[in-house]
Amino acid sequence: QDELRRQGRVVHPCGFGQSPFPVPECVVHSLREHATARAYLPVQGLPELQDRVAGWFHRTGGVPHTWSAADVRVGPGSKELIFLVQMAFHGDILLPSPSWVSYLPQARMARKSVRLVDTSFETQWKVTPESLEKACSASTATRHLLILNYPNNPVGNTYHLHELEALVQVCRAHNVTILGDEIYAGVQYSHEPHHSIGKLYPENSIISTGLSKWAGAGGWRLGVMGFSPELRPLADAVASLASETYSCVSAPIQWAALQAFEPDLLDHYLACERLVLRVVGSHVFERLQAAGLQLVAPEGGFYVFPDFSPFASALLEKKGVENSEQLCEVLLRESGVALLPGSAFLRPANELTTRLSYCVFDGKRALDVAAFMMSEDRGDEYLLEHLPEVDEALKALERWLGSL
Repeated sequence: QDELRRQGRVVHPCGFGQSPFPVPECVVHSLREHATARAYLPVQGLPELQDRVAGWFHRTGGVPHTWSAADVRVGPGSKELIFLVQMAFHGDILLPSPSWVSYLPQARMARKSVRLVDTSFETQWKVTPESLEKACSASTATRHLLILNYPNNPVGNTYHLHELEALVQVCRAHNVTILGDEIYAGVQYSHEPHHSIGKLYPENSIISTGLSKWAGAGGWRLGVMGFSPELRPLADAVASLASETYSCVSAPIQWAALQAFEPDLLDHYLACERLVLRVVGSHVFERLQAAGLQLVAPEGGFYVFPDFSPFASALLEKKGVENSEQLCEVLLRESGVALLPGSAFLRPANELTTRLSYCVFDGKRALDVAAFMMSEDRGDEYLLEHLPEVDEALKALERWLGSL
């Protein structure tokens, strides 16, 4: 991408999935106020923050009140906490395919046995009870850890209540702990509300979230986890590993994060975010589907997972493309649109799947327009008119597909 820009080419950066939205001002203000905080904090996290996060899990996720502040762990990003859980867990790791890019490398670093749970476009890229049963039955381990990310990166869809209930039945039968990576729950915009795995499987689950996606603070590096009380030995093992590695999360960041988990404080901010992502996500889905790509409708987060298989013959004949990595290289070089290959997300290399991140717009401008739309009852087109970067990226991709 940098080389193309040096050549004066226009690049549409639809590969990287960083939130485009600014950190809420009340959270930034709190960080300024606590900039002089310099003491080491408890490795488990600032007690006030643990308590605030526990309340947030009760309120937004419906987890039982038996999950207390003592079951919360604070880390330098949810990514680090997920890795430490894999390190401390005794058993096999179950990863859906596709999955976020870091889960498998983390499992390998932790020297864990990994079993992939296959999905397909026909199942909307979701784990089914049948595919989970098959993966569990093929393992000789007595314990399993399923990492279930929803709303999903890279697909953009989510699991609905009946789907989660069916998966929990299989997990109970096979002693599967579910780590619900719910980092995108705050930016789920489907009509059905987000259902936390902690509510449905309170005796054997972990919830992971942080500030990077719904609060726009990826570079602040703060993640939180809630553990079932029955998993307190695992939570304590995570704290022990943390003590010997990062010690604690930056004190100013933890004090500032209190504002992010304050009841009702960010409701308007989140409503504007969801409006923007719903409008843009639906528009991107409709345009790509009309262009001939195969994909499922997004329900949260910033992503869709286009499959270029309908163009497989033309891609091979005209471009020599046989796999998703070659597809992304050719697409970037010829159209300026940057996508990530499906192979990065545990899909077979010869499958022509890709991840497209549609957060290519100015997030501050988008929030301002969304707030005006909500107060003046403007239609979706009004927002899209103010986010030309999205249309430009789609047109570049459409032109390229039209040339095949």
